Amino acid sequence: MGINLVMVLDEKVLTLKKQFEERGFTLSLAESCTGGLLAAEIVKHGGVSSFFKGAVVSYAQDVKKDILYVPSHLLKTMGEVNGPVALAMAHGARYSMNSDWAISITGVAGPGGGSKTKPVGTVCFAVVGPCFEQSIKKEFKIKNRNEIQKASIEFAVDFILESLAQ
Repeated sequence: MGINLVMVLDEKVLTLKKQFEERGFTLSLAESCTGGLLAAEIVKHGGVSSFFKGAVVSYAQDVKKDILYVPSHLLKTMGEVNGPVALAMAHGARYSMNSDWAISITGVAGPGGGSKTKPVGTVCFAVVGPCFEQSIKKEFKIKNRNEIQKASIEFAVDFILESLAQ
């Protein structure tokens, strides 16, 4: 991550903190392909316990099922990288951690694991909150695992900020 991207992401996380504190909201995360990087990005800032409840790194399918309550039939019929699974992950994180808002990230960061329908760089995000839920599929054209993960966490922060504004 270049110095400018780090500074921009830091500013966005601090904006997220401010928005959540001002509204009295709490946030939880469900991460898969980012492996906890979004949680790490949030907790590197002091005082985030005022709004941040925690994260589940659900890298394995059984964690998605057993901890985040993603229905087995979704995983069997659609796989782990799609909007409905991302929504179920976010709902599971919100429920498990009793938070107002949750965001999930699930995708193919590579270098392997991609397919014609879900190439490396395919990432699905979902945000759920009071009277709000939305999922988005993004296809990053980057092929480097670390860069896909970094782009994903930045996109996730933008997504939750935009969702709060609605």
